[in-house]
Amino acid sequence: MNMPTYWVHVTIENKSGISDPEGETILNDLVLQGKFSSVSKINSAKLLKFQINEKNKKLAKKKIERLCDELRIFNPMVSKLSINIITD
Repeated sequence: MNMPTYWVHVTIENKSGISDPEGETILNDLVLQGKFSSVSKINSAKLLKFQINEKNKKLAKKKIERLCDELRIFNPMVSKLSINIITD
């Protein structure tokens, strides 16, 4: 029996209160130099896309979450994860 294939998107971003120099640079050096003065904040993030074969969405999400924790894909002291299953 073939298991379904899922795309799991993992977004890693700084926790609130942690400096985001990349986001600040994009805001100050690019966005605010143009016609977009209504933009007040930019947060940068890293997106990882995992393709996984698993019995269901819940197990796919749990397995990727465990992978990120065990392999230290992120630093839990300064970063937070958002995990989303992408469907067509």
